[in-house]
Amino acid sequence: MSDKSFKDQVKSLDTTSRAGQLARDLNIERHRLKEELAEAQEQVDIFAPSTPTGGVDSIVKWVATVLAVIGVFLISAGLGTLGQVSYACSAIAWVYVGHCWNDKAIMIGSAITGTAVMMNLVELLIAF
Repeated sequence: MSDKSFKDQVKSLDTTSRAGQLARDLNIERHRLKEELAEAQEQVDIFAPSTPTGGVDSIVKWVATVLAVIGVFLISAGLGTLGQVSYACSAIAWVYVGHCWNDKAIMIGSAITGTAVMMNLVELLIAF
C-alpha cells in the first residue's frame, strides 16, 4: 500500500471540517518550527562568545592581551626588562578583568605569572 493511498484513506475517514483540518495542520507546523528554532538557538548559544563585551573591562582585556604579546616578543628579542615590564602590566590588567568578571581562574593565573615576572624585576632593581 502506498503512502498516497493511505493518506487518502485517512482523509476519507476523517470527519473533521476543513477548518479543523487546517487548524490541526497549522498546529503541527507550528510545533515543528518551534523545535527547529530551539535547535538553531542551541547552535547559536554554543558558538556565541561567553565573555562580556562593550564595557571598560572589555577594553582592558584587549589592552592586556596586546601588552602580553608585546612583552613576549620583547623578551624573545633580547629586551628582557622592557618585556617583563610589559608582561607585568598585562598581568595586573588581567587580574582586574578577572575581578570584573568574577573569574577566579583568570585572576589566579594572571597573579601567579605576574608575580613571577615581578620577582625578576625586583631582583633587577636590587642589583641596580
